[in-house]
Amino acid sequence: MPIPALRWFAATTLLFVAQASVARAQSSEPSQSSQSSQSSQSSQSSQSARRSERIKRSRAARAQAAAKKKQQADTATRIEIYGFAQADAIGDFKTNNPDWFDVNRPSRLPATPGEFGKDGHTWFSARQSRIGTKASIPTFGPDIKVTFEWDLFGVGPDAGQTTIRPRHMYGQWGDFGGGQTNSPFMDVDVFPNIVEYWGPNGMLFFRNVQLFWQPVHRSDGTRVTLALERPGATGDAGVFADRIDLQSVKPRFPLPDLSGEYRLGGTFGYVKLGAMLRYMAWDDLAPDTIDLSGHAVGWGVSLSSGLKFGKSDLLHLQTIYGQGVENYFNDAPVDVGAHLNPDDPHKPLTGKALGDFGLVVYLDHTWNSEFTSSAGYSRVDISNSNAQEGTAFRDGQYASVNLLYTPVQRVMFGGEFQWGHRQNFDRIFTANDYRLQFSLKYSFSQTFGGKQ
Repeated sequence: MPIPALRWFAATTLLFVAQASVARAQSSEPSQSSQSSQSSQSSQSSQSARRSERIKRSRAARAQAAAKKKQQADTATRIEIYGFAQADAIGDFKTNNPDWFDVNRPSRLPATPGEFGKDGHTWFSARQSRIGTKASIPTFGPDIKVTFEWDLFGVGPDAGQTTIRPRHMYGQWGDFGGGQTNSPFMDVDVFPNIVEYWGPNGMLFFRNVQLFWQPVHRSDGTRVTLALERPGATGDAGVFADRIDLQSVKPRFPLPDLSGEYRLGGTFGYVKLGAMLRYMAWDDLAPDTIDLSGHAVGWGVSLSSGLKFGKSDLLHLQTIYGQGVENYFNDAPVDVGAHLNPDDPHKPLTGKALGDFGLVVYLDHTWNSEFTSSAGYSRVDISNSNAQEGTAFRDGQYASVNLLYTPVQRVMFGGEFQWGHRQNFDRIFTANDYRLQFSLKYSFSQTFGGKQ
C-alpha cells in the first residue's frame, strides 16, 4: 500500500476509536436531566418520610392523651349521697317505756302492773329518717371504700330523743377494714320488709367498732369474715343491787370480742353461719375479806338464711344459741346475772353468763310491682341466774304483719299491725302490747364522680 493511503487509513481508524470512546463515556454517565429527576424523587421521598413521621407522632400524642384522660376518669373518686325521710304515726293500745315510744321492744314492756301508766297512746315520730354517704376511691390495687351513715334515733343517754346518731363509720381496702359497722356475728339480711324501726327481737343486730379481715368476698354474696370487736357487757346485780358492797365491783374487759362468719350465696338465696367468743371479768376493789371478783366466758353460734321461692317470696330464718352474748341481740337483757355461791364464804356471790336463745321466721311477699307484705314471728328466751329478781326479763315474743304500697319509685306508705309480749323470771306477771303503725317514706340517692 502506498504511504499516503496508509496514513489516511490510520488517521481514520484513530478518529473512529476516539468517537466510540466518547460515546461509551457519555452513555456510562447520567445526563443532567436524569440527575435532576433523581434529585427530585429523593426530595419527595424525604418529605413523605417526614410527613409519615409527623403523622405517627401526632397519633401517638393523641393516644397518650386519650389514655391519660381515661386514667383520670378511672381514678376519679365516686361519691354517693343517699337516705330517706320517714314519718311514723303509731296507735298504741297498751303501753311501754316512754323512752322507747316509737318501737315495739318486748324487753321495754312493763315489768310490774302500772309501771308506765295507763294504756292507750298516740305517737308521731320522724326518728327513722336517715342520711349517708359512700365513697369509692380507686387505687393501683383494690378500691378504698368509706361509709358514713346517721339516723335520728337516740339511744343510751339520749334514749327517747330525736338526735343525730352515727350508724356506720368505717372503711375497707381490699380484704381489710375497720371502724363501726355490722358485727360479723349478726346477719342484717334477716331483717324483714317491715316499717317498725327496731324489728324482730330474736335476731342478732349490733353495730360495733371493729377491725376485720375478709379474705373471701365474692359477687354472689359468698364471704368469710373474721373480726376483733370492741368488748363490753351489762350485768344485773339482782336482789343484791342495793348492797353497798357491790359498789366496789368494777367490770374489766382484757380481751377483744372475737367474731366470724361464713356466708354461702347463690341463686337460691344464702345460708350463713356466725360465731362469737368473748371474755368478761369484774374486779372487787374493796379491801376486805369478801372477794366478789370473777369472770365469765361468753359464746354464741347462729345459723341464718334467706331462701327465695320464685320471684315473689323470700323466707328469712335465724336461730341463735349461746350464753353471755345478749348485747349482740336485737332486744335482750343483760349478759351476766348475779349468782349465789353459798358453798364459799369468801366468795358468796359471783356472776353467771346468762344462757340465751333467739328465733326469727319471717316471709316477705311481693304481690305485684306496687304492693308488698311481710309477716312473721320472733322470740328470745333467757336462762336466768338464781340471784336475779322475779321481775327480771325471762322471755319476749314479737310478731307483725303489714301491707305496703309503692305508687312511684322512692315513695312508700303503708300500715302494719304489731304484737309484743313479755314474761318475767317469776312467770307471775306478763305484759302484752298491740300497735298499729302507719308510715310514709321518701327515699333519695345521688352519685357524683367516678368513671365517665
